[in-house]
Amino acid sequence: MTPIIRNISKDLLAWKQTPSRKPLVLRGARQTGKTHALMALGEHYFSACHTLNFQENPELASLFEESLSPTAIIESIEFFLDTNINTQTDLVIFDEIQDCPRALTSLKYFCEKMPELALCCAGSLLGVVHTKASFPVGKVTFLDLYPLSFSEFLGAVGEDRMLSFVKNVHRQTQIPELIHEKLLGLLKEYFIVGGLPEVVDVYRRARTHRRKAFEQVRARQQDLLNAYVRDFAKYADSVRSDRILSVFSSIPAQLAKENKKFVTSKVISGGRYSTLQSAIDWLEGAGLVIKVPIANAGELPFSAFTQENRFKLYFFDTGLLGALAQLSPAVLYTEANLFATFKGAFCENFVAQELRQVDGRTLYSWMSNTAEIEFMLEIDGQVLPIEVKSGQSGKLKSLNSFAQKYDSPYRTRFSTRNFEINIEAAMHSYPLYLSGRFPLILR
Repeated sequence: MTPIIRNISKDLLAWKQTPSRKPLVLRGARQTGKTHALMALGEHYFSACHTLNFQENPELASLFEESLSPTAIIESIEFFLDTNINTQTDLVIFDEIQDCPRALTSLKYFCEKMPELALCCAGSLLGVVHTKASFPVGKVTFLDLYPLSFSEFLGAVGEDRMLSFVKNVHRQTQIPELIHEKLLGLLKEYFIVGGLPEVVDVYRRARTHRRKAFEQVRARQQDLLNAYVRDFAKYADSVRSDRILSVFSSIPAQLAKENKKFVTSKVISGGRYSTLQSAIDWLEGAGLVIKVPIANAGELPFSAFTQENRFKLYFFDTGLLGALAQLSPAVLYTEANLFATFKGAFCENFVAQELRQVDGRTLYSWMSNTAEIEFMLEIDGQVLPIEVKSGQSGKLKSLNSFAQKYDSPYRTRFSTRNFEINIEAAMHSYPLYLSGRFPLILR
């Protein structure tokens, strides 16, 4: 089958073409496709690609024990791989670098003493963020790889016409109802499958038999969840792994609430935020959760109006969220209104994922008494409030109140309604599947 194409490919190519290039660290949670993306870069844009996997070959760590000199390391790698490395034209990949802390430290010396070498590293955030190694601050370039966005998913499952349509929607576009319903159906599939490349590949290979495909998807998702749990114990160190697991496992229950503010007592009876703070920070640093601070004012900077114990936690992948909640794919797919299932948690979680994909945006929420805005963004100095609805209708009391109080240029609703930008009413309605294109008005 055609390889899954990722949007990050253009960022990797831009890194290759940077004159003052530093070693690149591609970060991401387990199975987001980091290694595949780097190997595709090497295959298409370099004369040769040399990969060292520190997890598959633990003995590679010995190459870094005696010296961190780039010349000595490259020479040792050549002997190990039985090949020649041209530092001017080849790509070298350090894969699973979190398993070799001294390799991570060596990046400083590659930056300073061998800048001509194109050196990329792939590593699970679980290890890269929480390593004990001396980290080469200022000597590397970071890129973050997230699960596939909805647009990437469309391309992966062969829905090229729908992908082209989504990419070319502009503010005057009128989406035919037939296409709108088709895209909502595809979004339902994405909610269940999620965006982890290996899971998406399992799904697209068996997609003609939906029931069987969803069963295979859920089995693979469960394997991944088990792997994450094992990693908690492996990398947690000073943070109690049982608390990390407790926070991790509580996310479906947190999102099933009408008010999705994270409540520590739902993790540990009588638990305080200070007890769980390290575990929450650990999961955020590992890329497994999206932490959205809750501000009590819609003014800039948002961070000035937040408290460290007031936030929402979303999962990094909708598919794994369903697996963690033990929701049956068959029930979900046949559910008349999947979008309202689970108190609209899938919708909010999906929107958080899509908004973050764009330049790694920092997301904020707003709450005041009984009013709540799911997300608010600062773009070009403007405060843009977003309300997420799981259906087509629903009151917009909070959105209207916020816009009036903080003089927002316009209000935005993400829902299953069709696309409409009403300039006169300053009301923008985006179907959920266009979340990643927001804000169209500024593009």
